[in-house]
Amino acid sequence: MPSNVSHLPVSPGPGGGKGSGDAAALEPVCAIIESGGGLLELVPTAARALDASLVLIDRARAVLAVAARSPAEEQALVKGGAGVETVELRVSDEMVGQLRVRPRGAPVPAPLLRTVAALVALEVERTGGPDRASRQVTGDFVAALLSRELTGREEIVAAGNQLGIDLTRGGFVVVVRAHQIAPADHDWRARLLAVAERGARSTAPGSIAALSPAEDGGGVGEVVVLVSEPDEDAGRRVVEVIVRELNAHLAGVRVSVGYSRLAADPVDFHRAANEALLAANVAEGDEERPVLSFGETGAYRILLSAMSEDPAELQRFYAETLRDIVDYDERYGTELVQTLETYLESDGNVAGTAQKLFTHRHTVRYRLERVRERSGLDVGSSDGREKLSLGLKAMRVLGIAPPGGPASERGSEAGRVPRDPKDRS
Repeated sequence: MPSNVSHLPVSPGPGGGKGSGDAAALEPVCAIIESGGGLLELVPTAARALDASLVLIDRARAVLAVAARSPAEEQALVKGGAGVETVELRVSDEMVGQLRVRPRGAPVPAPLLRTVAALVALEVERTGGPDRASRQVTGDFVAALLSRELTGREEIVAAGNQLGIDLTRGGFVVVVRAHQIAPADHDWRARLLAVAERGARSTAPGSIAALSPAEDGGGVGEVVVLVSEPDEDAGRRVVEVIVRELNAHLAGVRVSVGYSRLAADPVDFHRAANEALLAANVAEGDEERPVLSFGETGAYRILLSAMSEDPAELQRFYAETLRDIVDYDERYGTELVQTLETYLESDGNVAGTAQKLFTHRHTVRYRLERVRERSGLDVGSSDGREKLSLGLKAMRVLGIAPPGGPASERGSEAGRVPRDPKDRS
């Protein structure tokens, strides 16, 4: 804990400092509070009023909101580095959190800082709710809920109440999946969890988040968020804020997000989790739409019941259609799956597929022949196209990431064959 800690009670003292200048700086802060903008809007507005970088931390030491110029500055603020002042936020002599402050120019006038801290403290108390229980307890609850170890309405509601989340009116499930694509801090998954949770809580204060029960390390991190909002528009707003926060404060990762339909009853959260997971799986394979609702997954929805009722059958269908192709790609670094998917999306047009993949039409035909050899299914027949298309969908529903890497098969020249003018016709 840094030594330069200021103790500021919630009631501001006599005026001073810049006088009317302070009042003008406070007007936008008051406007955010009056409009119910939440902590994620309040803290950047307060940072502009103070001409300082800020990090807001709750009493459980969770980061609630940030207004910093870079992820590195955010970390310095959280750790209480050089030039950082820690202001304790109190309401009725009870500490509700801390504000870490680093001036961007001249020192912040003490009366202005005191008043802003008081306003932020009141908003934290209004939106923060009960302290978050330990990450382990929250994670255990989420795992039990999603695995259907908790099935009774009363026991689900009671367990949620202990964690400060009201599930009586239902809500949404959001799945956030991140793939590490550049060197990152060793605790980047913890940051993923913290950023996703504070994004949700800024709009839906009772929300909780936990690392996925299926979290297996490596270069992938997955967070499950339970949002206690019974309104679909509110659910979409929560997702928008989560994505905005992730883009602003989590570098070096590629993120895909899926979210469910409304679960009107607590016992429906298991179904909602499957929907969010399916949407995240589909979004992971769609670079143009990395954020998807279950309602936007189209034909994939047909396979969700198969995944829930008989996942072994879905696994068998995947094995019969696509597994050998995926194994071949992973073994040799080829791009058969990507080529097949692009070909099907291009309505079976070889020239269009080649254009999208920036490769030669002969390469596309060569790869499709390898697909036929590995699967026994011919993309030239309607039956073959249908089965391969469903195999691709089964792969997404099962959460199997498509293989990647440059193509190196014979005749492809790493998938980037120079075009001859006659091939453009």
